[in-house]
Amino acid sequence: MPVGVVLRKSPGVTKWAKFVWRAVCVLPGAAPADWKLLRTEGNVSDYHAATVPLTLYRSDTEAYAHSLAANVPCLYVICRDTQEADKPLDIVTVTASPYEAQDYSDNGEDIVEKVMIPPQVLAWISAYLDEHHEEEAFIKRRRDEHREHEQDGVGDSRISQTTDVYRAPRKTRTGSAQ
Repeated sequence: MPVGVVLRKSPGVTKWAKFVWRAVCVLPGAAPADWKLLRTEGNVSDYHAATVPLTLYRSDTEAYAHSLAANVPCLYVICRDTQEADKPLDIVTVTASPYEAQDYSDNGEDIVEKVMIPPQVLAWISAYLDEHHEEEAFIKRRRDEHREHEQDGVGDSRISQTTDVYRAPRKTRTGSAQ
């Protein structure tokens, strides 16, 4: 599903940041755009920065279910800084998976913005989950019996020992420890 990303440019609050950019919403089914100015109110401007595909994968249905179970279901807009004045951010992707968003935020270079899911997108993701999601039963991992070895209380039974493993080393005639 193509989604348009709306970014808001507002004045910075410190002397080091002239402007602050935030993703404020997504537009489901939006036409292609390239930093189209939507509205300006005082020093705050909203731009339709780009339209990117929102793609759902069968392998990520658990993540989507986790996202929809939140109090406020959200999409995640992944942006990257550029050096261009007319396009200060590059929209990398939009995802419904909080796990994928976490992966992007871990690299420290990408900007991850959380936006509320529009009702049309929420219905689309819910229908996808109804069709493709399968709950996996939790299976507790158990120790393999063939890997467990009998122990006699001292050391590893697979290693032959001729003396007590806890004894202090003795000095030999040459003066080295034995």
